Amino acid sequence: MAGKTGSTPATYSPSPATRKKKRTPIGDADWVRPDNRSFYQCRPAYLRTGAVSTAAGSAYAEFGNTKVIVSVFGPRESKKAMMYSDTGRLNCNISYTTFATPDHGQGSDNKELSSMLHKALEGAIILESFPKTTVDVFALVLESGGSDLPVVISCASLALADAGILLHDLVASVSVSCLGKNLVIDPISEEESYQDGSLMITCMPSRNEVTQLSITGEWSTPKTNEAMELCLGACSKLCEVMRSCLKDAVTDSKE
Repeated sequence: MAGKTGSTPATYSPSPATRKKKRTPIGDADWVRPDNRSFYQCRPAYLRTGAVSTAAGSAYAEFGNTKVIVSVFGPRESKKAMMYSDTGRLNCNISYTTFATPDHGQGSDNKELSSMLHKALEGAIILESFPKTTVDVFALVLESGGSDLPVVISCASLALADAGILLHDLVASVSVSCLGKNLVIDPISEEESYQDGSLMITCMPSRNEVTQLSITGEWSTPKTNEAMELCLGACSKLCEVMRSCLKDAVTDSKE
């Protein structure tokens, strides 16, 4: 399927209704985020499908300096899938280019990230639609600029849809970092390096279902609720951008 993107990236920040009162800035009153975004402002999202011609489906995502490409192969016959059940099998792998960041590459944490990608996507895929076969999802982080896993998950969902894999709904993912008394959405690498905690939500917005919730650090109940509202609001907006990308690709292929 041919992909298409506009000349300017789309925005998907949570709507004003999901935002709480502004918190006291970290440090001093003039503190701003390194990239000058507001605390509740997401980075512009640049998405396109059909990025890898040899794959059954693929997608490219660019959120600020975070750049990811995902390829999907299959469904194809699988002895392991036949051994387990009549439903399909999903394999996921995340890797980083050697130049993604100074300290990233084929590290031990890639296995954990791959497992989290699998958990985030598995609930959205109708595995019964490809019995005794396997779908392989390969994600490559070209440049790590922060919030890598949420970007990979969203991009992988788009690639699965591009491959024609039946889904209950598209999967969108957004994270929030806790910096002192403040919450910042869609953090960049610099913010993640000194965060006190992080919360990531992966969901199917149209079904109001969360497929994965990941929390690190210590969170109060009110702060957790606020972070979840921010993530869910942004996921809903991001999913609209993803649907628009798919519609544009279909329109492009008919021209």
